[in-house]
Amino acid sequence: MPQTNPIRLLLNIPVPWVFVLAYLAGVGVDIAWRSAGPTLPVPAAVGVVLFVIGAVIAGWGLATFRRTRTTTVPGKASSALVTWGPYRFTRNPMYIGLTLAYIGEAGILRQEWPLAFLPFVVAYVNWIVIPVEEEKLNEVFGTEYANYRQRVRRWL
Repeated sequence: MPQTNPIRLLLNIPVPWVFVLAYLAGVGVDIAWRSAGPTLPVPAAVGVVLFVIGAVIAGWGLATFRRTRTTTVPGKASSALVTWGPYRFTRNPMYIGLTLAYIGEAGILRQEWPLAFLPFVVAYVNWIVIPVEEEKLNEVFGTEYANYRQRVRRWL
C-alpha cells in the first residue's frame, strides 16, 4: 500500500477553510489568555480597510477563475491558464487576498493570537499547496506556464 504524506492530506481541506480554521484556533487561544495580554493597538478602521482590500483581491481572483470556468482546487488540472485580471500582477491573488483579509479581521477584532497562526498558514500555502498547483500547471501548460512564471511573481 503506498504511503501518503499526511501534510498532503490537508489538500482535501479547501484553502480558505485552512485560513478560517487557523484563525479560529487563534481566537480560542485569545479567549483563553485574554486577561494575560493586551489587544492589538490598531484602530479597527485599519482592520476594516485591510479586510476589504483582501476580500476584493481574493474575490477578483475567484471571479476571474469562474469567468474562465477553470478549477480552484489544488492539484486538479486547469482548463485554462489564467494570466489576466489580478493574475497579471501575482500568480496567487486569492492567497494574498485571504492573507490580507485575515490580518484585517484580527485588526477589526483586535485579536493578537490569530496572527501567531498566520505564518503557519502562509508556510503551508507556500511550500505545500502552491508547489502542487505549479506542478499541475506545468504538466498541463508546459512552456506557456514557464513563460508566465518568468513574467509574474508568485506573491508580489
